[in-house]
Amino acid sequence: MAPGRTLVLVLMLTTVALSRTGAVPVPSAPRALPPARGCHMAQFKSLSPQELQAFKTARDAFEDSFLPKDWDCSTHLFPRTRDLKHLQVWERPVALEAELALTLMVLEAMANSSLGHSLEQPLLTLQNIHSKLQACVPAQPTASSRPRGRLHHWLHRLQEARKESQDCLEASVMFNLLRLLTRDLKCVASGDQCV
Repeated sequence: MAPGRTLVLVLMLTTVALSRTGAVPVPSAPRALPPARGCHMAQFKSLSPQELQAFKTARDAFEDSFLPKDWDCSTHLFPRTRDLKHLQVWERPVALEAELALTLMVLEAMANSSLGHSLEQPLLTLQNIHSKLQACVPAQPTASSRPRGRLHHWLHRLQEARKESQDCLEASVMFNLLRLLTRDLKCVASGDQCV
C-alpha cells in the first residue's frame, strides 16, 4: 500500500475511534445557531432623531389620508402580544427579517402613491437595515434550524398576511412601523441582552 494511502487510512480510523469514545466532539443538531459572520446589528439599537422623524412624518401622512373603512383585515397582522423577547436569540433576526421583508414589499408598492415623497427616506433606511440583517439570518435552514413553535407561528402569520387586501397591509404596516423600529429592531440589535 502506498504511504499516502496508509496515512489517510490511519487518520480516518483515528477520527472514527476518537469520535466513538467522545474524545473528539461530534457535530450534533445545534440548539441555537452561532452568530453569523458579518452580523453587525448593534448600530441599530437606536435610530437617529432625523430617521425616526422621517418615519413619523410618513405615518402621519398616511393617517391623514387613511379612512378606517379601508382597513378590513381578517386577522390582526401584528398583535400587541407578539414580542421578540419570547423567541430564542437566534430566532429573533429570522423573525425580524421576515417582518422587514413584508414591510418593504408593502411600502415599495405604496411609493407610487401620493405618499411616495414621504416614504423615500424610510424606504432607504429600511433597505439598509434589511441588507445588514440578512447577514444575521442563515441562508438555508438546516433540518435542525427549521422554524418551530413561536417562530413558526410568527413566520406563518407573516406569510398568510400576504393574502390580505392591499389596504389592510398598508394600514397594518404603517401602524406597526414605529414598533418595528423602537422595539423589534432594538431587541435584535441588543442580542442576548434583550430580555
